[in-house]
Amino acid sequence: MVHTDATLMAEEIIEKYERYLNPGLSRLFRYMGLATVEWEARGSTVTDIKGDQYLDLLGGYGMFGAGHSHPKIVEAVKNQLDRMAMPTKILLNKPMADLAELLAEVTPGDLQYSFFGNSGTEAVEAALKLAKLATKKQGIISTQGAFHGKTLGALSATGRELFRNPFLPLLPGFKHVAYGDAQAVREAIDDDTAAVIVEPIQGEGGVIVPPPGYLRELREICDAFGVLLIADEVQTGMGRTGKLFAVEHEGVVPDILCLAKALGGGIMPIGAIVARPHLWQGMSESPFLHTSTFGGNPLACAAAIAAIKVTVEENLSSKAEAMGNKFLQSFHAAREKYPEVVAAVRGKGLLIGIEFADAGYAGYAIAELVNNKVLAAYTLNNPKVIRVEPPLVITEEEVASAISIWEKIFAQASEMKDDI
Repeated sequence: MVHTDATLMAEEIIEKYERYLNPGLSRLFRYMGLATVEWEARGSTVTDIKGDQYLDLLGGYGMFGAGHSHPKIVEAVKNQLDRMAMPTKILLNKPMADLAELLAEVTPGDLQYSFFGNSGTEAVEAALKLAKLATKKQGIISTQGAFHGKTLGALSATGRELFRNPFLPLLPGFKHVAYGDAQAVREAIDDDTAAVIVEPIQGEGGVIVPPPGYLRELREICDAFGVLLIADEVQTGMGRTGKLFAVEHEGVVPDILCLAKALGGGIMPIGAIVARPHLWQGMSESPFLHTSTFGGNPLACAAAIAAIKVTVEENLSSKAEAMGNKFLQSFHAAREKYPEVVAAVRGKGLLIGIEFADAGYAGYAIAELVNNKVLAAYTLNNPKVIRVEPPLVITEEEVASAISIWEKIFAQASEMKDDI
C-alpha cells in the first residue's frame, strides 16, 4: 500500500521521535538516510509507506529467523488470540506447558526445565539468578567484548565499558576474561565462582568466532571445578549458525541455555532459559522466587511453538549454512581483492561480520546499502564491523542480489580510499 502523503507522514513520525522518544535516535535516522516508515514485511523484504522495498540483511538483530510474517506463525498467534491472549496466572497455561515440553525435546542433552520472560536480557537475568541459587555462590565469569543485555545483572556480564560505565557500580562478583581463551577462564575460577557465561559466537562483539574446541574445553573446565556453564544463545539459537543451537557444533550441553530473539518467530517477544533438572531444586522449593507477569503468555508461547516447528520442518538450519557459505565465499574473495578496505571476514551460517579497515569504510558501506535498498547495521561493540544476519528464509536470488550490491560497494570504497 502506497501512501500519497508518505513524505509528510515520515517527517511527522521522526519529529515525534525527536520530541517524545529520543532526539539522538531522530538524528541517527536522518543521518543514515533511514527517515522513512516501515509499513509491511514478508520473508526477507520490508516495504515502507512509499512502496519502496528493502532487502533485510539485518533480520531484526536475529529476531526474524523464520522471516517476516511467516504465515504459519501468524496463523498460530491469531488462533490463540481468538481464544485467550494473556494468562490468568492462576489457572494452568497449556501453550506454556507445550512450549516447555517442546524445548526439552529439541535442546541438547538433559536440558529440561524452562522459565519464560520477554527478552534476551531477561533470560540472562534468570540464568544468573538460577546459577547463584543452585550453587550458593556469587561469582560469575564473562568475557571481554561480550553482550548479554542492558538490565543491571545482564549488564554486569556485558563486556563493553561504553554501556557499563554510566551505571557503575554494577553487581559485584563479575570477572571478564579474553574471549576464546579457555585457560584464562580456568585461571579466573575461584572458590566463589558460580558460573561461566559465554556466547558460542560473540555477536555484538563483532561476530567473533572462537577457536575450535573452545566450548568443549570450557565444558571440561566447568566440570572439573564444579562450575556451571551458561550458554547465551539469544542471537545464535534457532538455526542461525547452521545448527538449531550453536553449542551443537561442538557437542556441548550447557547447564543453562538462554534463548530469545528468533524464538518468538518474529511475531511475539519471548525469552527463555532451559536448565538441567538438578539445578531446579531451589526454584521447585520456592516457585515464586523468580516470576514474570507477561512471561510465558499464551500468545508468545503459541508463536514460539510455531517458530520451532517451522525452523525444524523447513530445515532452516541447513538453509542458513548453505546461504551463509555463499555470502562467506564472496566476502572472503573481497577480502583478498580489497585488503585495504576489508580487514577481516568472520562468521558461521547466517551470522557474518565484515570488519572494515577503518570505521569510515563501514559508514560508507552502510550509506550505500541504504541507497541500494538494503538494510544492515553495525555490531554494537565494534563499529568497524557490519553484520550480515538476514532471515534464514532468504532465497538464493536474494543472496545473489545482495552479493552483487556488496561487490559494487567494495569496489567503490577501494576507489575512494583516499577520500574516506
